[in-house]
Amino acid sequence: MAVPRLVIAILICRVGLLAHDMWIEPADYSPEPGDMVGVKLRVGQDLLGDPLPRDPALIKQFIVVDSEGRKPVVGRTGGDPAGTMRIAAPGLHVIGYNSNPSSVELTPEKFNQYLKDEGLNVSNVTGGKVRERFTRCAKSLVQVGPATAAANDRRLGFTLELVAEKNPYTLKAGQDLPVVLTYEDRPLAGALVVALNRKNPSEKVTARSDKDGRVRLKLHPDGLWLIKAVHLVSSTVPEADWFSYWASLTFDLGPVKK
Repeated sequence: MAVPRLVIAILICRVGLLAHDMWIEPADYSPEPGDMVGVKLRVGQDLLGDPLPRDPALIKQFIVVDSEGRKPVVGRTGGDPAGTMRIAAPGLHVIGYNSNPSSVELTPEKFNQYLKDEGLNVSNVTGGKVRERFTRCAKSLVQVGPATAAANDRRLGFTLELVAEKNPYTLKAGQDLPVVLTYEDRPLAGALVVALNRKNPSEKVTARSDKDGRVRLKLHPDGLWLIKAVHLVSSTVPEADWFSYWASLTFDLGPVKK
């Protein structure tokens, strides 16, 4: 019996969530007012990713915030792009996707490698399978019209959240991008924050957050950037050993329409 396309799309979605980074990739990072923009979800590594179709069971929040307020990013189940938004006004648009928790089991070897890869200050484990619950906290910044220093990223209230404290579309050569990382609305210190560019993803920019949760990242003002961080805590529920939160922030510093 043939498997319906919708079921296949959702199965791909759930499998994809277990792997690597997850980020938001709008079809256009510099649209015009009145445009309809597809909002793709991607899962992969080094900004090469597979589609993550829309699965309502996984969506806790899928929103866009602009000068007019907070609005849902709408879409159809199993769709890729996972959502669509209408550009109503000029300014910086903040897209956010916050998932419900998912579960995965890892061998100690894979779990320990993951600790190393993500720079997590957790001791290696031994023994049987490691049970983990994880949540995605992804954001993306879209600039409509001229970029101004007054239009900045906004906090969306995600459990783990990266917030650009300066509009990245105003960056000039040699300038740093200040970013703050929060966990449960409080600064998270000592976390590894990684920035990579699609043009050369192997040349990563990294920093550990200070006591105020802040890092300063020297990014060349060109191309698609992904900033990411992971936070791992001991689980408080019997069905899991650990709970992780994965934050990401994307923006494209190519030419912005004037």
